[in-house]
Amino acid sequence: MEDPELEALRQKRYEELQQQKARQAESEQKAQQFEMQKQSILRQILTPEARDRLANIRLANPDQANAVEMQLIQLAQSGRLRGVVNDTMLREILGQIAPQRREIHIERR
Repeated sequence: MEDPELEALRQKRYEELQQQKARQAESEQKAQQFEMQKQSILRQILTPEARDRLANIRLANPDQANAVEMQLIQLAQSGRLRGVVNDTMLREILGQIAPQRREIHIERR
């Protein structure tokens, strides 16, 4: 016969795990909803060529792509973005955001 305390502990642990699962599912759903809203806004403010360039950047540097996306969304929401962002404008924005690369010179002696 099982100890009632042990059974109570098991039940409590099971309930905690269920609550944790529910919280995790809720946070995943919120994250997915946020991503869908973000993509919807980007479809409105970027030309297809600019979206392709941003997708390529995401493959190479996801953090930089997220930073650019968030900056574009903030500019659009604040009204400082005039019209649709084309590929040329996106390249200019990327040039401003991208860290300046140092050139490495190797001297052979």
